[in-house]
Amino acid sequence: MALITTGNGLIRDLEKFGALGVYVPLEGGYEGRYQRRLRAAGYTTLHITAKGLGDVAAYLTRIHGVRPPHLGKKSTGSGAAVGQVYYLPPILDSHLEQLPPKSKGLVLWIIEGHILSNEELEYLTNLPQLEPRVKVVIERGGDRAFRWTSLEKTLLAS
Repeated sequence: MALITTGNGLIRDLEKFGALGVYVPLEGGYEGRYQRRLRAAGYTTLHITAKGLGDVAAYLTRIHGVRPPHLGKKSTGSGAAVGQVYYLPPILDSHLEQLPPKSKGLVLWIIEGHILSNEELEYLTNLPQLEPRVKVVIERGGDRAFRWTSLEKTLLAS
């Protein structure tokens, strides 16, 4: 990998495919450089982890219910013993509403993407067609050098 990288290839492929699967060195650091290049190119980045997402479509695009950890406490009455359900707004919609006027769009950067199922990956592959302002980058695994390919190709390989 080059000592100084511009990230133009990643940005060009992200705009072309809409969703990329990246393989990053396990010692880390490279993904932050590419995220900085994306922000410099006019994108806003949202960095989340795949662990604990649950239903990806509901988490990203619909109002969804969550339960906080109950910490051993039980609720009174006839409700569930694990606590109340709190409803949260869709993550993507709330971030898209707050985009700066000159922003090119929102890049959803998901780490630990190796735990996602094929159905979830297929949804994330199609997400840029559903919402053109959203681009998706998923860390699919480790490699000796930072490399990327379209998310559709990584889906076919798995």
